Amino acid sequence: MDVIIEQPAHARLITAEDREVPVSATLRYTGDDPLAVFVDFPPEATLAGDEVTWTFARSLLDQGLRAPAGHGDVQIWPYGRTRTVLEFHSPSGLALIQFPTSALRRFLLNTYAVVAAGQEDVAAVVEQGLSALFGGV
Repeated sequence: MDVIIEQPAHARLITAEDREVPVSATLRYTGDDPLAVFVDFPPEATLAGDEVTWTFARSLLDQGLRAPAGHGDVQIWPYGRTRTVLEFHSPSGLALIQFPTSALRRFLLNTYAVVAAGQEDVAAVVEQGLSALFGGV
């Protein structure tokens, strides 16, 4: 299934000085990887000046819109009634990004229109991952 959803989003990077800096991002979903969502940041939004993509579970986004969710590299939680924070950890540091909750919710609903929750073909995802891991063998 090659259905791809791409939704531009305006967000705010929260700096160490507690300032909010506008950043653009693209929320992305593909039916070929139905368990995952992607957040793409353009080069101008990153410290290294390279495009960066974060990949995490679609269910994590769903959970994080309602209550704090996640452990490790990606954590998500509601911030007031209209914003949601995504916290990304990497070896070079961490980034706190606030998104309008309505944009994230709209994106999530659009992904469920492509592949409903619980209807993901997990066997195909596992097979695809194993194939990539073992070089297509």
